[in-house]
Amino acid sequence: MTDTTFTIRHASAADADAVARLAALDSASPPTGELLLAEVGPELWAAVEIDSGKAIADPFRPSGDLVELLHFRAARMRLEVAKPSRRLSLLPRAA
Repeated sequence: MTDTTFTIRHASAADADAVARLAALDSASPPTGELLLAEVGPELWAAVEIDSGKAIADPFRPSGDLVELLHFRAARMRLEVAKPSRRLSLLPRAA
């Protein structure tokens, strides 16, 4: 049985080398914006730039579904930033 546990998270500065290696595997330039990463176990399989949707992935792994999940999450994040807050105010309005 293989471990299918995966993690989706924001990239940090500590991930720069792993992202550069992933980009090289994908014959792409490393993304430059804010990234979401998909890791299977301790290994980075895919990354998506949140603003542009540009994806890089390990071509030697079945990473297509992870890229789709990253695109979905990045799109949701863009919508959350774009829509105005609907929080209710607990303070009375000034007259």
